[in-house]
Amino acid sequence: MRKPAGIPIAALWCSLVLAAGCRSAIATGVPRTSATTYDVVITNGRIVDGTGNAWFWGDIAVRDGRIARITPRGLLAATHATRRIDAAGQVVAPGFIDIQAQSYDNFMTGDGRALSMVTQGITTAILGEGNTPAPVSEKMLAALTDTAGRRLASHFTGPHGFSAWLDFMVARGVSENIGSFVGSGTVRAYSKGESLTPLTAAERDTVYAMVGRVMQDGAFGIASALQYPVDNFNTTDDLVWAAQAMAPYGGLYITHMRSEGKTLLQAVDEAIHIGDAARVPVEIYHLKASGRSNWSKMPQVIAKIDSARAAGRDVQADMYLYIAGANGFSSCVPPKYAADGKLLQNLRNPALRAQIISELHTQDASYDNSCLEAGPEGVMVTGFTKPELKQYEGKRLAEIATAMQKDWAEVVIDLNVAENASLGEILFLMSEDNVRLQIRQPWIKWGTDAGGIDPATAQGMTHPRTYGNFTRLLGKYVREERVIPLEEAVRKSTSAVATRLSIQDRGLLKEGMWADVIVFDPTTVNDRATFEKPHQLSVGISGMLVNGIEVLRDGVHTGAKPGQVVRGPAWQFLTGGTSPR
Repeated sequence: MRKPAGIPIAALWCSLVLAAGCRSAIATGVPRTSATTYDVVITNGRIVDGTGNAWFWGDIAVRDGRIARITPRGLLAATHATRRIDAAGQVVAPGFIDIQAQSYDNFMTGDGRALSMVTQGITTAILGEGNTPAPVSEKMLAALTDTAGRRLASHFTGPHGFSAWLDFMVARGVSENIGSFVGSGTVRAYSKGESLTPLTAAERDTVYAMVGRVMQDGAFGIASALQYPVDNFNTTDDLVWAAQAMAPYGGLYITHMRSEGKTLLQAVDEAIHIGDAARVPVEIYHLKASGRSNWSKMPQVIAKIDSARAAGRDVQADMYLYIAGANGFSSCVPPKYAADGKLLQNLRNPALRAQIISELHTQDASYDNSCLEAGPEGVMVTGFTKPELKQYEGKRLAEIATAMQKDWAEVVIDLNVAENASLGEILFLMSEDNVRLQIRQPWIKWGTDAGGIDPATAQGMTHPRTYGNFTRLLGKYVREERVIPLEEAVRKSTSAVATRLSIQDRGLLKEGMWADVIVFDPTTVNDRATFEKPHQLSVGISGMLVNGIEVLRDGVHTGAKPGQVVRGPAWQFLTGGTSPR
């Protein structure tokens, strides 16, 4: 229809539809004020919504914990709000989802704020690698010698111990949302204990029943850590059996593979085979090629994953953004010596000492000898508690061996014995070129593989990923090196994880979604933690909402702990996702 000459289109629309109200808007040049009151309104932000779409200027309104409105910039300028946040010059994005969190201590016995995590933009923590505190069998409970530990674990027994554990953490008060896989080491211990032998038929029946229950309780699937006992004792067939038990519940098999070094390619094949045999999707934890001699394998790993996906297999991966990994110092010892819970007993046995030292100096295909691969100069030892040993905190194994005038393999044995196998290690094993190559893969996501810490009370050393994994992504790899665009980095930090875990109501800035929202300055956001001085909070994340409640204001924690339990697809399907069991 031809428009009458000389009549503005806005006035024409008013005359036909909204005459009285529009006359007021045209006269003032300002949209009419809504009578609706919102809890929080964020204005003037550069919105990166988590889809991967290009950013846009917009405003966001939050009410009752959820995103109520998203409008072009300016439309919410005159609305009523209990709290207004001016995000001029800043990015507004969904809160990040950490697919490999380790904040057990902070959530179960700490203050629940997870300060080092929320200050890098993380609003949801997904636990579960290898071992989980629940469920607990009566046999597992009886084996606990620590009175306080036994008292706590007793809450997580019974048919729905896994659900009780999730509820327990949130009831204490947490700043992040919490979800979890069930650890396959826990699945094994629940049915068999710490024996090296394969599962019997009866034990497999126990596994099948237990896995079904935890999936109904909200587990996202099974998470293995196959380099460490007792998980290392699982055969491929054991893992297939456990994965088959979760298949009817939409579970995901996520794995710290059996090798990330010498037999890396075979380990990828094993993970893919488990997914094929059990008919479940596969996710590889902290993808890496460990050790200089293995760096050239990363393009082959990527080709394997791409080939599997082209053939219809659902295989993806995640990573952290550093060239060093971290785990327990005792993992240098061949896993067989930890069978039946006898690691310290075997390390103290003089008759075994020479044999263990010899094996530490030998690259054994049955396990990744990471201390040998990194070399004693590439192993930083952390977590000392004995006063006479604290002088070695953060020192390299080679330096400690020189000071103690011992072979490094002897030091591995002696320090593990002295500190009851509780030490940690940081292993410098990866290539920066591979890190950049992996970041570019469309199926990659991010995980910290770390727990929440408050630098004011922290002791000893830790891996800098504890404080800066996601902010390092935004600062180093997005802003400075331009490895991937900001929108893609945010997508892989948010909706890519939510989609992978079938979390339907988080990971995007979209009306109706839970209001997990962060505000950050794209020109300053960065990690500050280093390997030498790790206890430094990230900078640049100025604001955070978790379930619509302000957790960070002007970069400072508000003390709020509004985190909720997030649960997997089986629980959502069985309950409608409306309330916990």
